[in-house]
Amino acid sequence: MIPFLHPNEPFPPLQQALQYPNGLLAAGGDLSPAHMLDAYRHGIFPWFSEGEPILWWSPDPRMILIPDEFKISNSLRKTLRNGRYEVRIDSAFEQVMRACAAPREGASGTWILEEMIAAYCALHRMGYAHSVETWLDGELVGGLYGMALGRMFYGESMFSYRTDASKIALAHLSMQLAKWNFGMIDCQMHTPHLASLGAREIPRSEFIARLEVLIDYAPVADWRFEKDLFR
Repeated sequence: MIPFLHPNEPFPPLQQALQYPNGLLAAGGDLSPAHMLDAYRHGIFPWFSEGEPILWWSPDPRMILIPDEFKISNSLRKTLRNGRYEVRIDSAFEQVMRACAAPREGASGTWILEEMIAAYCALHRMGYAHSVETWLDGELVGGLYGMALGRMFYGESMFSYRTDASKIALAHLSMQLAKWNFGMIDCQMHTPHLASLGAREIPRSEFIARLEVLIDYAPVADWRFEKDLFR
């Protein structure tokens, strides 16, 4: 059994998270900015479907990407250098979230519900949540969004309407975060796609130890890409 949290009630110790389903820690609580920030500072994230209570997770092992370990294939490097795509930060946050929430082939639903969109948009307005967008001829064709605390980035979801559009966004983010000395990108759970890009699993205890150091750094004040990241 997992505890059901009342609003503003603290999270239980991570050691109480279930092994199956992996990392399920608690239910209930709320999606207020304070509660969300407390969750992320402790390596916890919300993930639930329509009709379920808010569910909070901290899986073990944890999938992470070290920013300067992002794998760029030859074809992707060529695309990054040809300048056809424009990549921006924070110019269409809610649009990116809604694109991530849209139905996908082979998927039965989405966990990015309206209350989740409202919660992350509030955190975006506060400067914690960010989007990276890939644009082609003025059209949003791919991107991702996530959370940043100190020198830690928590990836939440990606979408792509064109080949490699989400990879282009993640490549730019990884390169820029490396220049800002970010230590990790949290990828949450293992997928073959993320592994192919250089992500790997580490024990939750190691993830938390790294996290506690990274979130103590001062936040980046100006979220803009440096020029010629891939030249």
